[in-house]
Amino acid sequence: MTRVRVHTGEVNAEMEDTSLDELSTIMSDNSSGWIDIFQPKEGVTREFLEGGMNFHHLAVDDCFEEPASRVFVYDTHKFATFKARDADRELDTEYLRAFLKDGWLITVRHAHMPGIAEFRKRIKSKDFKKDGDMKSEYLLYQLLDSVADDWTKVLIRKSERLDEIEDQVFDPHQVYSNLLENLHEMKGDLREIAKSTTPLDELVQRILRSDEGFVTDETKLYYRDLADLTHSIGTRLENYSSGAASTRDTYISQTSMRLAESQAETAEVMRLLTIIATIMLPITAVASIFGMNVESLGAGNGPIDLMTILGVMGAIGCSMLLWLYIKGYIGKR
Repeated sequence: MTRVRVHTGEVNAEMEDTSLDELSTIMSDNSSGWIDIFQPKEGVTREFLEGGMNFHHLAVDDCFEEPASRVFVYDTHKFATFKARDADRELDTEYLRAFLKDGWLITVRHAHMPGIAEFRKRIKSKDFKKDGDMKSEYLLYQLLDSVADDWTKVLIRKSERLDEIEDQVFDPHQVYSNLLENLHEMKGDLREIAKSTTPLDELVQRILRSDEGFVTDETKLYYRDLADLTHSIGTRLENYSSGAASTRDTYISQTSMRLAESQAETAEVMRLLTIIATIMLPITAVASIFGMNVESLGAGNGPIDLMTILGVMGAIGCSMLLWLYIKGYIGKR
């Protein structure tokens, strides 16, 4: 169901619910303000935007389609569309459309957005009136700044999460599970944020271009400050992405080192067992042959034969140890 709300700039005043039919009267009685159209029905909303407000049909088409982030200056109004974060999930985004005409900012959206909630708080505060008049360009600046601040809060949470993962990677006392999965998820989240914040930065840069004629001299300073903010968001994203990649590489290196150490320990155990088996094999063969109680090679004729057999076994064992030592399989390498 379409919901239309209006704020005319009164301090501490809440937005008032109204209808599309009453907007013409409200706009004639007030010189400026903000109109928010939520979940518009295409038929009646298109009639109001094109017929009542005389907005260009190409801009109105973007209100009901999947547009691209852009700004455009028409003869009687200005238009901007950009992505803002959806309130349903942390990184979901929806397009927000904004019309600027005669001191009025008209937004059209299809989802709840934290940026809109922040802008609603700003517009009714005392500081808002101190910073500038209720002109449409200044209203759009505050809206864009609210959306950028919302992304900044998301980045702060991602930074804290990245620091937590880094501490787990370098923790020598405990091994944490799913670290690699968490790092891959972090990289994916940062990419999703960049898909929305990079076009936002490009949009602000285009607004500031003199040939566009979008902003007035009174609001250009505000948009330059906004450009610094959106650019810093991109820089922070690059830094966090590099940090996540570095932490992931460190974790993989640590895992490889642990695996190599485990394999080395296993190889050492196998080497020791092989040496023991190599020494015992000929001794076992001698014991087996002379333990058959047959008269062969002087065996089975008296007690002295036991010492002879033990001597032969000992000589073989010593010979094997000497041979292994010479070959470097035992002793110092």
